Amino acid sequence: MPNQTYRGVFPVAPTVFDASGRLDLDGQRRAIDFMIDAGSHGLCILANFSEQFALTDDERSAVQKAVLEHVAGRVPVIVTTTHFSSDVCAARSRAAQVAGAAMVMVMPPYHGATIRVGERGIYEFFDRVSDAIDIPIMIQDAPVAGTPLSAAFLARLAKEIAKVSYFKIETAQAASKLRELIELGGDAVIGPWDGEEAITLIPDFDAGATGAMTGGGYPDGIRKIVDAYTSGNTEGAAELYQQWLPLINYENRQCGLAACKALMMEGGVIRSDTTRHPFASMHPSTRAGLLKVARRLDPLVLSWGK
Repeated sequence: MPNQTYRGVFPVAPTVFDASGRLDLDGQRRAIDFMIDAGSHGLCILANFSEQFALTDDERSAVQKAVLEHVAGRVPVIVTTTHFSSDVCAARSRAAQVAGAAMVMVMPPYHGATIRVGERGIYEFFDRVSDAIDIPIMIQDAPVAGTPLSAAFLARLAKEIAKVSYFKIETAQAASKLRELIELGGDAVIGPWDGEEAITLIPDFDAGATGAMTGGGYPDGIRKIVDAYTSGNTEGAAELYQQWLPLINYENRQCGLAACKALMMEGGVIRSDTTRHPFASMHPSTRAGLLKVARRLDPLVLSWGK
């Protein structure tokens, strides 16, 4: 689907582990089926909310293979291929394309708290990745990388590097950055997207965002908001957003990546909500608060597997 424009709700799929912390690929497939049934326009795998940083290379390959084969073209799948090395990232991206990915998502090269690359190195990094593939690149502009990426620089990348055309903006004042990026990048910015669990969803869509990459626990709720907004019913979208905001906020501020797994286990989608050590298990009070907020909304996740 090289010429397709991707829009809508593309939540991040969790990487599913058993109670011992080993890959549970059967559970992974069930999580994918739920997310598709919940109305996801597409999916993203191996992202930070997928605990990609806790996986071996062999495990990454196993998850990629299992998911892309199981999806079998039902929805487009974005594969995160982030790595510090230009050549490793290019090789990962090529392998994702061969396996059936619709797009790759990549953060700028960084390591730890202090190892960073300047704009020239970042430009060359994305240029090498672009040369290795025939599918789009989404640049993930996230605080975790600790790498400032101005809207002007991102627009330049979009205009000058062939495959760079999508942007997931997760930084502070995301809406302002999206607006500036769209203005500066013009037609080269095919996909300006909202990120960070939809905590800034409405302002980002007001600024021109066309996609949302959220957590994977309640795509049906996010889909209702996005569908209303894109149909022109912005007031209805705002009302829906106000209904779902307590859950969005609880995920974003209290639970992080563990929220999706807790919801999926509660609804029988997966058998274990294990996150890999050294992550601590979710505190029982936090879990109870999450489920209390979720039950008010009755998302599909709480009944899908029962």
